[in-house]
Amino acid sequence: MNKKEFRLKVFSLSEHLFPMVSRMLGNNANAEDAIQEIMMKLWLKRKQIGLHPNITGFVFLTARNYCIDLMRKKRLEIDDSPLQLEILKSENGQEQLEWKELNIIIKKILKSLPEQQREVIMMRDLDGYEFIEIAAALKLKVEHVRVLLSRARNQVSIELEKTYSYGRG
Repeated sequence: MNKKEFRLKVFSLSEHLFPMVSRMLGNNANAEDAIQEIMMKLWLKRKQIGLHPNITGFVFLTARNYCIDLMRKKRLEIDDSPLQLEILKSENGQEQLEWKELNIIIKKILKSLPEQQREVIMMRDLDGYEFIEIAAALKLKVEHVRVLLSRARNQVSIELEKTYSYGRG
C-alpha cells in the first residue's frame, strides 16, 4: 500500500474513529493523541493492511484494541471515564435537574449491562456507527450486533420503567 492508498483507505477513517476513541478514553485531547498513534502504527503495517480483506474493520479493531490497552495501562474504571451523554439544556431549572437525574440513571444502567451490549449500544446510539462498522470493530456478525443492541435497549427500557414506576400504584 503506497502513501496515496493509505491516505484514501486508512487515514480517511480517522475522523470516523474519533467518537469511539474519545468516548473510550474520556476526552478529546486523549482521543486526538491516540488517533495519531493509531495511524502511525497502521502506517508501519501498511503492507499487511493492503492485503487485508476488510480494511475498515481492521482499522476499527486496531483503534478499539489500542484504546483498551491504554485503559488497562492506566487502570481506568468506567466511573473514571465519562460516557459523555449529552444533557439537554433547558430554561426551566426543574427540567434541567430532571435531565441531570435521567443522565445519572442511564449511566448507571449502561454500566450494569454486559460488556458487549454496553459497547454496542454506545457505539450505535452515542457514537452513531453503522451495524457493519460495529460488527467489524467487535469481531461479530452484523446479526449478532443487532441482537445485542435490541437486548441492550430492552434492558435500558425495563430499568427506566422500574425506576420511574417505583412507588406508583
